[in-house]
Amino acid sequence: MLPTSQLDRYLEHTPPELQDIVLELRNLIASVAPYAAEVRHSRGFSYYDDRRGGPVSAGICQINIFKDHIRLAFIHGAFLPDPQRLLEGAPKYKKYIRLTSFENTPWDYLKSLIMASANFDPRTLVAR
Repeated sequence: MLPTSQLDRYLEHTPPELQDIVLELRNLIASVAPYAAEVRHSRGFSYYDDRRGGPVSAGICQINIFKDHIRLAFIHGAFLPDPQRLLEGAPKYKKYIRLTSFENTPWDYLKSLIMASANFDPRTLVAR
């Protein structure tokens, strides 16, 4: 995980209520996938299992910061179990969930999605 000083600088212009969501998501990711590599990108952070590959082939999730919400995105989201149908997104594979308030965030559900994503290996897909 990135040092706290870098994280604080990166989040300094993010509204406090969204900062809380980002920080809790980071805690959740660390609890589910303590081995996850964290890299900063233009909109937020990416997490992946560097033992299996890079941010796409071994991607776990991304935290994308917007002006009025946070998106928890999954590069292979179309392959994750989503019985509550909370994942959205038009792309063929990448899906996300939009988070606007800490109180209304389905934390247990996000934990199960992150866990499923951390265990997903796209190399097991059969070519069609």
